[in-house]
Amino acid sequence: MKKLIDSAIAVMIVAGVTPALAHHSFAMYDMQQTKTVSGKLTRYIPGANHAQLLFELVDDEGKSIVQNGKPVQWGVETGSAAALARQGITVESFPVGTIITVDLHPLRDGRTFGALAGLLIHCGHAMPAGGCTKATGKVFLTGSAQ
Repeated sequence: MKKLIDSAIAVMIVAGVTPALAHHSFAMYDMQQTKTVSGKLTRYIPGANHAQLLFELVDDEGKSIVQNGKPVQWGVETGSAAALARQGITVESFPVGTIITVDLHPLRDGRTFGALAGLLIHCGHAMPAGGCTKATGKVFLTGSAQ
């Protein structure tokens, strides 16, 4: 009987822990707000659960947006690196210096980071005339990070 009780307790512990480990909340993002930002990629971080694209904001001419003497840094969390690779997004397809435009749900606390909300557009290494848009770049994603 003791073995049966011990086994039942072990099963309940594992059952209770597994969902907690598998869950990833997007509560830190303002899912009611969407921002569209353009930038020059500084780093692509592939991840098993979520990848990240880090970039410096640029204006419509491709010039860095500077605040307090430093380029404004932003980042976006996307789906997993494996899911992105199936859509053609790899470290090789998004090298450092690539101009991107992305729709994102910003962090609630005001930091310059967000969760993918829609489009991810790739515009090469120079800002096209008129900015990095669906008309001037290659659309890679139209989904969300979730």
